[in-house]
Amino acid sequence: MPAEEIPPLRVAGCVSDSIVDGPGMRYVVFVQGCPHRCPGCHNPQTHDFAGGYPADPDEIVRQVKADPLMSGVTFSGGEPFCQPEALAALGERLRALGKNIVIYSGYTFEQLLQIGEQNPAVLRLLRLADLLVDGPYLEAERDLTLEYRGSRNQRLIKVPEALAAAGLAQ
Repeated sequence: MPAEEIPPLRVAGCVSDSIVDGPGMRYVVFVQGCPHRCPGCHNPQTHDFAGGYPADPDEIVRQVKADPLMSGVTFSGGEPFCQPEALAALGERLRALGKNIVIYSGYTFEQLLQIGEQNPAVLRLLRLADLLVDGPYLEAERDLTLEYRGSRNQRLIKVPEALAAAGLAQ
């Protein structure tokens, strides 16, 4: 059976060999477009939904597959949950390669569950995550000593356990 065709994906860029965007050596996809526009955002160039460029998902999979040291992939932004169909399809292909997935979102876990009631692709993408860094960046809560996040309000959520606790485990 051929792999599902991945819907168009708009990105600000991709980075390989990151050690700061989740556990282990990571490939990071910075998606383009963000409704949150957090003051002090680390990636303000990703806010404009018309910015960036169309990415070739097959090329992303090829690059991840080519590096045996790559432990996982991070979807950052921008706001990944603004492109849930494309990222879920890409994420499923990456999981099939044995890669773990980290997602950064300006939405909270609880907000994503609510959004997912109306848009099943959001839950499909969320279910692929091993780890979610949730919540908006707040300059008043800035703390550069935190693991994988920039402000104290942001949480590191182990998604499979959180979904099970919410009665949404697969």
